[in-house]
Amino acid sequence: MKQLRLLSFFIISVFVCTSTVEAQKKKDTKTNSQTQTTVAAIAQTETSVPKKITTVEGITEYNLSNGLRVLLFPDQSKPTITVNITYLVGSRHEGYGESGMAHLLEHMVFKGSTNHPNIPQELSSHGARPNGTTWLDRTNYFETFSATDENLRWALSLESDRMINSFIKKEDLESEFSVVRNEFESGENNPEGVLMERVMSTGYLWHNYGKSTIGSKEDIERVPIENLRAFYKKYYQPDNAVLTIAGKIDQDATIKLVNEYFGKIPRPTRELQPTYTVEPTQDGERFVELRRVGDVQVVAAGYHIPSGAHADYAAVEVLTEVLTNEPSGRLYKALVESKKASATYGYSLQLKDPGYAYFAAQVLKDKSLTDANTTMMSVFDNLSSNKITDEEVTRAKNTIIKYFELMYNNSDRVGLTLSEYIAQGDWRLWFLYRDAVEKVTADDVNRVAQAYFKPSNRTVGTFIPVDKPDRATIPASPDVTALVKDYKGKAALAEAEAFDPSCANIDKRTTKGTIPGGAKYAFLTKSTRGSSVNAQIKLFLGSEKSLVGKGLTAEYCASMLKRGTKTKSYQQINDAFDSMKASVSISGSGQTLTVNITTVKDRLNEVMALVNDILRNPSFPADEFDKMKEEDLASIDQSKSDPQSLAINTFTRMMNNYDKSDYRYTMTFEEKSSALKALKLEDVKKFYTDFYNGSNATVAVVGDFDAEATAKGLSSMLANWTSTQTYSRDANKSFNNPAKVEKLNTPDKANAMMICGHDMNIKDDNADYPSLIIGNYMLGGGFLNSRLATRIRQKEGISYGVGSQLRADAKDESGSFISYAIYNPDNSAKLIEAYKDELNKMLTSGFTSDELKDAISGYLQGQNVSRSQDRTLASRLNSYLEYNRTFAWDENIEKAISTLNVDQVNTAMKKWISPTNISYVEAGDFNRMKDDKMSQE
Repeated sequence: MKQLRLLSFFIISVFVCTSTVEAQKKKDTKTNSQTQTTVAAIAQTETSVPKKITTVEGITEYNLSNGLRVLLFPDQSKPTITVNITYLVGSRHEGYGESGMAHLLEHMVFKGSTNHPNIPQELSSHGARPNGTTWLDRTNYFETFSATDENLRWALSLESDRMINSFIKKEDLESEFSVVRNEFESGENNPEGVLMERVMSTGYLWHNYGKSTIGSKEDIERVPIENLRAFYKKYYQPDNAVLTIAGKIDQDATIKLVNEYFGKIPRPTRELQPTYTVEPTQDGERFVELRRVGDVQVVAAGYHIPSGAHADYAAVEVLTEVLTNEPSGRLYKALVESKKASATYGYSLQLKDPGYAYFAAQVLKDKSLTDANTTMMSVFDNLSSNKITDEEVTRAKNTIIKYFELMYNNSDRVGLTLSEYIAQGDWRLWFLYRDAVEKVTADDVNRVAQAYFKPSNRTVGTFIPVDKPDRATIPASPDVTALVKDYKGKAALAEAEAFDPSCANIDKRTTKGTIPGGAKYAFLTKSTRGSSVNAQIKLFLGSEKSLVGKGLTAEYCASMLKRGTKTKSYQQINDAFDSMKASVSISGSGQTLTVNITTVKDRLNEVMALVNDILRNPSFPADEFDKMKEEDLASIDQSKSDPQSLAINTFTRMMNNYDKSDYRYTMTFEEKSSALKALKLEDVKKFYTDFYNGSNATVAVVGDFDAEATAKGLSSMLANWTSTQTYSRDANKSFNNPAKVEKLNTPDKANAMMICGHDMNIKDDNADYPSLIIGNYMLGGGFLNSRLATRIRQKEGISYGVGSQLRADAKDESGSFISYAIYNPDNSAKLIEAYKDELNKMLTSGFTSDELKDAISGYLQGQNVSRSQDRTLASRLNSYLEYNRTFAWDENIEKAISTLNVDQVNTAMKKWISPTNISYVEAGDFNRMKDDKMSQE
């Protein structure tokens, strides 16, 4: 949900990379020798039959004799499998001087293990979509891949091996800690995220929830390898882990495979002691102030709340939604509608121990922060006299349950979501949480508001002494074992078909048609888990001549559509979509308007009817127009000092030389701010009247739906819908500008951004295109085994994120080659030198046959995974209506890639990639070292 927008500053996800295994130092050689002896002993260990524990709504739990818990979630509707292993260790378990150790260890286990020495290469060659994340209560690793027996065996072999046989080498730590520090510095660029950390650390005096998961930079840099190994051996054991496997699996065969790979690992002799720190009851309001460079003011408030398993948590979550919903939320109405703030948000952390609720509001510099602060606190403090209503509770519950059900329909996401509830004590808490939300009443919400949302339990301002403290006592976490005992849950969703995502089968299953007036559609009907369905609608508008000076107007016209119709308000539209279990987004730019829809079969017709109302009967309410402008002005102001935003904006302007009047012209932030302030609602309304039509629309629908009824609904929406300004496609251009270099200084920003590249006069039907696809995949487009990632991230530890992209247009000779990296500003020269060196090695020495073989395997499997995602499939089917293509085009491209030899690839890369034509843009605090030196002098 939108309330989770800032959790990225606490939940640390990592794309870690490893180097080719090198000769170990004597100490590491001894350690690996001991590890291999242990493996040999394990191989001789007898394994017992896994014990089936329970089944709830299609998910079955097994226990292995060594303590490993296993969750199996069969779903035949997708030809993919997700393997997710959750270790019950997070930043909560770290001791003094160990902050960030759980997250640092997450990076290290991607560095290789006894039987899997080059993990990034294996992930790439199996076409996997992997990652690892660290949070307060747990760490998890997962990979989603094509559902084959070989891939499943490989994944189980990988996870069982790195559970106990990861190298954890000193030289890997020396290179990786700088990567983690770079990740730390990236978070330091955002004052809002830092403010959240400060509020949390002030709210928690003793409990580790007050510490950022990424840890202290000093601890990260100084952790001894012996301490990290001890931490690994203590927590990475079968009795402290839960393995979840979801997707196209045979349950009986899969649990046997799990036992084959994991069952031989012995149960450890050590006993894990539970953490026992209890945060004392807060005894007065607290305040924290942050002063840094930035462009938007922020006021925030946090409250201690019960743990995720506690009976009160569901009511707290509903209260949080009541306060933060847009546009009905009380904070939104009090602050945004009054124009005291430009945006509000909030969330409640669902944790094993008593957690935290956090709220914030963005305030433009020319607004009063004191006024916004006073207004925000009054919303909380008036909850006792201004009770939460039944209508507000119903709306909030609909939103929460909608997201639960949409998530539950997607088996690969279910496996990952369960990690959060496993960390709280048991996976079944997810279903208990849903059940509890369904039962929440307005009385429950008002009771928890009085119990926990009081000034003495709040961190926002200065300390205020009082004669009679009014304190909130947070209840202890309940006994989860007793809570879930004999829990059965609801009926499991019906099984869906085993869909074949091959190009030939997609074309065979797809039906196409034309709507009177010219709109085209493509339908792919199939049974899906939870009867889910995805759709995409595109409208094509205007021409280069008719759109002169209307770039911003076109964007705003699209954004205003959901803000109200002639029969429904913004709030009523949101409520209707929630009640229909539908997620609908509308966006537009230049000549294209795009509508993306995710819902379920029995609500699709209703959803389409409401989308029809939104597209055909928008009301463009003036108050919503003003609020949206305020929100966007705040966003623009934030971008002015953000290195990533500045670098991308500058690079885009450097590459694209469209005239200022052209709708494709990229404005500076100052130009966009001025244009936005001058934009009038009348211009937006006129744009809709003059340009919107269904004559050239394209629609793709994928999933479980009634094709005849859907076609009828689309006809009602799009048939014979015309406009005075007709559509004429504008060609995409390549400007082939001479190489330039720009270095932008952004004071007080700990992280920098580099983006570079050049145009390419190429279409995707060019004979070299397959070679360029796979060449870029090996250079920087794949996972962490790419040349750029191996050199710049793993070997030298310069960048947390680095890669490259290659694009070729489907209709015009317009393409580009682009590379990027985030890094410490002090490493600017090292980054550019390493990047240019790797580019030169690729163009002079070329790729090897072994590299190409692995890359082809990984790329082709990755494409198969992409086609198994219904939303992605709907988008591609829609694009192919525009391009007059079928998936036979994909099939031909993949056949060409599968037969490539290394000479073809190297020749194509040399032909099309030109180092002398590359333009570079860097943005960061490049004066920091000079300023530090002057300060010392």
